[in-house]
Amino acid sequence: MVRDSRARVEEALLIDHPIDCPICDKAGECLLQDYHFEHGQSERRADIHAFTSRRRDVGPTVTLFVDRCIMCTRCVRFTREVSGTAELMVSARGAKEEIDTFPGFPLENKLAGNVVDLCPVGALGDKDFLYQQRVWFLKKSTNVCGGCSAGCSIVTEHNQDTVYRLKPRENPHVNKWWICDEGRYGWHHLHDPSRLVEAGRREADGFTAIEWADVVTQLRDDLKAAGRLAVAVSPQLTVEEAWMLCAVARSIDPEAFLAVGHVPTIGDDESFPGGFTIRGEKVPNRIGVETVLGLFGAVAEDGTVPGWNELLEQAQKDDVKAAWVTAGYPTPDGSWCDEQTAAAFDGLDCLVVQDLFDSPLSARAHWRLPAAGFAERAGTWVNCGHHAQSFEQAIRPPAGVWPEGRLFWNMLGRQGLYDPSGVRQQIAENSAAFAALAGDLPATGVDLRLQQLAPN
Repeated sequence: MVRDSRARVEEALLIDHPIDCPICDKAGECLLQDYHFEHGQSERRADIHAFTSRRRDVGPTVTLFVDRCIMCTRCVRFTREVSGTAELMVSARGAKEEIDTFPGFPLENKLAGNVVDLCPVGALGDKDFLYQQRVWFLKKSTNVCGGCSAGCSIVTEHNQDTVYRLKPRENPHVNKWWICDEGRYGWHHLHDPSRLVEAGRREADGFTAIEWADVVTQLRDDLKAAGRLAVAVSPQLTVEEAWMLCAVARSIDPEAFLAVGHVPTIGDDESFPGGFTIRGEKVPNRIGVETVLGLFGAVAEDGTVPGWNELLEQAQKDDVKAAWVTAGYPTPDGSWCDEQTAAAFDGLDCLVVQDLFDSPLSARAHWRLPAAGFAERAGTWVNCGHHAQSFEQAIRPPAGVWPEGRLFWNMLGRQGLYDPSGVRQQIAENSAAFAALAGDLPATGVDLRLQQLAPN
């Protein structure tokens, strides 16, 4: 009786549902497909009639395939209860009801992409992913969003070193089940053709490409010969990379000045009724980098960790002769550093800039090194709430690019392949602040503050 009832429900859902599976983006991860295969019946009793495919744009990022909708109204509830914007509604009634937007109010809130994840069928399509790739070809890697300091847990879906989409990964401590559209679509810079893809050393006629094996030795020699060193440790780096960079800097100059790199901030934090918050601080690991710098004694007299402004002041002092600026900001126009700011480094004998794209600062560099994107590195980030999450490398960086961790690993003279988990274990064993990072971390991460307060 139960099986028969389930089969009837599936039959009712499919009476007015077009069999678009061969062309539907949801095929392969469609709940209606799965449930009908498991509970449905093999024969159709109702007459098969022709469907007229109706497609409607409900917002700048989402398309509604009207005939595929099974009227679960998850999307309507989301816009009312989570985003609090209520753009979606149910129009008409009975057998003629449909999902639609209120006139003059398209679906364009900052969490709009989540309705595509919520849709159990292919009624709501993501324009950015539509017809790009079949889901069974995609590999999934656990990752953390680098768009802001919230550090949302995500899944990076990719094929042949190309990212196709990002989806939220459930984490009750951070982002619950959601991500913002800024993070969801914030991966395209990874495949921007203007990325830096080779290490270069300045010569009389411009930058000359140099092999990474030579970078490891010659970069150290140039920095050591220059004299006093100042280092900007980017909040885009992982905890492991930041720790190794500080170790490299202090091995070159025991008195090296260490500071947190540029922290771009856009507006204020924005919270939504469902408990989700988009942070104004647009870097993923400021807290982690500050904690690492504290381990190396890079703390001012007032107890704060030096930042970007303090580094600019140091770069203009007579005794500082070299600077190493790690960046990795996803700004293809290089706007994170303007001409006026870059001019602060003009008097240095050796300037090293490690970034994703050219900028006014890299144009002044003596060493211009490419950086890795968020999906091209592995390690640990600590979000604004001191919640640490480890993540895996999803794709390989472009040919000719070494992730920062690999460079720092080799400059420390370590043998074999770069091992983020081994570095993390070493940090945890030698620091009470990171003691919670020892061993394998849970998929949802750990709260460093709670671990520090826990009794031994």
